[in-house]
Amino acid sequence: MTPETFKTRLRSQGKTIRQWADENGFPPLAVYRVLNGLEKGRFGRAHDIAVAAGIKARDADHIAA
Repeated sequence: MTPETFKTRLRSQGKTIRQWADENGFPPLAVYRVLNGLEKGRFGRAHDIAVAAGIKARDADHIAA
């Protein structure tokens, strides 16, 4: 799923990004940064946000390394 698709899905559910962030335990600003491409979601919290939003699959590569 792309960030735009995720945003569209939230709108169709009548939710804001802030509501989703609060429900999932993420700071809203961090979620906005991932969705707007300012953070790539490769590591740490940004990665966790991308996975929770369905933008990125959970990476098994870093576990196997």
